[in-house]
Amino acid sequence: MQKYTRLAVAAASGAWLALMATASFAESTMEKIVRTGQMTIAVQTQGPPVSFIDKAGERTGLAIELAQLMADDMEVELVVQDYDWKGLIPALLSGKADFIAADMTPTAKRSMQVVFTEPVFYSETIAFAMKDAGYKSWKDLNVAGISVGATQASSWADLARKKISNAELKEFSGGTAQTVQALTSGRINAGVSDKATIAAFMSSIDGLVVLDGDISREPLGFAVRPDSMHLLFALDNYMRLIRADGRLDEKLDYWWNTTSWEADHK
Repeated sequence: MQKYTRLAVAAASGAWLALMATASFAESTMEKIVRTGQMTIAVQTQGPPVSFIDKAGERTGLAIELAQLMADDMEVELVVQDYDWKGLIPALLSGKADFIAADMTPTAKRSMQVVFTEPVFYSETIAFAMKDAGYKSWKDLNVAGISVGATQASSWADLARKKISNAELKEFSGGTAQTVQALTSGRINAGVSDKATIAAFMSSIDGLVVLDGDISREPLGFAVRPDSMHLLFALDNYMRLIRADGRLDEKLDYWWNTTSWEADHK
């Protein structure tokens, strides 16, 4: 009996060692990037100024330019893949992309699926409406009978659900552009997004206004798969590097803190 027990233990130990050996030789995301010479990002190119297709038909925006900076310094090719907002995390988890380059809030629920970088920038979540609607503050929207729009599966929608709970929430795929379109066509009374994104629409849509008060201030970062820790450390290190040498502030001032980018891309 002891002989069979020893054999079973030996077999189990051998299987465990084989499993560990296989795991140790599995290619990491960073090793794949080095081997292929390509770094693939998942973006949603319907959300200026973070990522969008400009007047020349080129993909651009804050997130894409930051990823391009890193790819250039790594001397690898940047591959950009477009998804709806709700498709970003599935694309990452399925291995179609190496990381998500978007203005994504590191919520507790998302952190159950992916791992976030340190905050790259911050966003003030606001409500917007047409001027003739008569709303002054975002708190004026928290009334039954009012409909509020936000991007599907976004933290803006979650926030509206919590902070403007008496209003009817309508979610739209395709980013803030679809919410703004719903507002201007009269299908909703107001929308929720971030201040920088709405600033990009205000210059071209007469009567579009930001309501008083910030609903929240949120950290925004990029996301990797839980097994991509080398890439995570590299992303965090790179953002610290370009923050120190001034390139991050330069990009933020151009894309996020002002509307300077509109003259070149809109």
